[in-house]
Amino acid sequence: MLASSRSKPSKPGAAEPARPAAGSASWSQPRLGGSPWEPYLYLLPAFLLFGLFVVVPLLGTIGLSLTEWDGYGAPSYTGLSNYLDAVRDPQFRQAAWHNLLLIPYFVLLPMLLGLLPAVLVQGQRLRGATFFRVGLFLPYIMPGVLIGVVWRWLLNPVFGPVNALLDALHLPQPTWLGDFALALPTVGLIGAWVAYGFCYVVFLAGLQQIPAELYEAARLDGAGPVEEFRAITLPGLRREMAVVLSVNLINALRVFDVIQATTRGGPGRETSVVALYLIENAFSINRVGYGATLAVLLAVVTLGLSLLTLRLVGGLDD
Repeated sequence: MLASSRSKPSKPGAAEPARPAAGSASWSQPRLGGSPWEPYLYLLPAFLLFGLFVVVPLLGTIGLSLTEWDGYGAPSYTGLSNYLDAVRDPQFRQAAWHNLLLIPYFVLLPMLLGLLPAVLVQGQRLRGATFFRVGLFLPYIMPGVLIGVVWRWLLNPVFGPVNALLDALHLPQPTWLGDFALALPTVGLIGAWVAYGFCYVVFLAGLQQIPAELYEAARLDGAGPVEEFRAITLPGLRREMAVVLSVNLINALRVFDVIQATTRGGPGRETSVVALYLIENAFSINRVGYGATLAVLLAVVTLGLSLLTLRLVGGLDD
């Protein structure tokens, strides 16, 4: 037994097994697999933040939309009466109509203004191109309130630089934001100015992903610039168009800060939008339940139209 328990001496020249380094606690193989819950533990902080700042407020807003509450006492459950009131509310319908009228300004116009320059400068090495892109993109990341204040000063009918230039050219000087017919288009043009730099940067990045061989092959086949744009550029930018359309559509439906800083919904209610109207109900006249209802309706319509846009343009292809 003693002899069998002893290790046999190794033969001369035979390699001895590796031994753990001095001072090491143990010598074991690394574990290749962990608990199946381990990936979810890494995602847990993000889930907690999402639930705390998105899911909980969303559920709370839906709950408030089913009540009548002035913000002070206990809310009283009213069911779907707030939603029925919203359907019959002429001011809500007017505000929603204004949001729809802003869609061409916030969505289509900046898309065209961003696509054409991107196509023209694609493949050309322009001096200061990076600075130019940053300058175009800067309005998109600026606070909407700051943009509204600046444009309200620029379009001031008394001392604004725009009317001063028109006066020097002996042209009519409209009141812009104070005109019942021009206020909403003026706000729409401000929104287009904010968004077209974003569209330009996205389209330029998409154009750089289109292989140059496709354009060379098209030119060998005798295709002109119009045929190249229709057959290569537009299909190649399909996903970028889906992103631009969906993002700008969301901005058109939820616009608030620029209008609040420029017209506050005036003159009259000619620039009132849904976001402005729900803030007015929830915090100005203390109809918190009805304001929550308008917020839910706005979120549902925005989500539905965004998903529909992505599906139609091709951003959700499998």
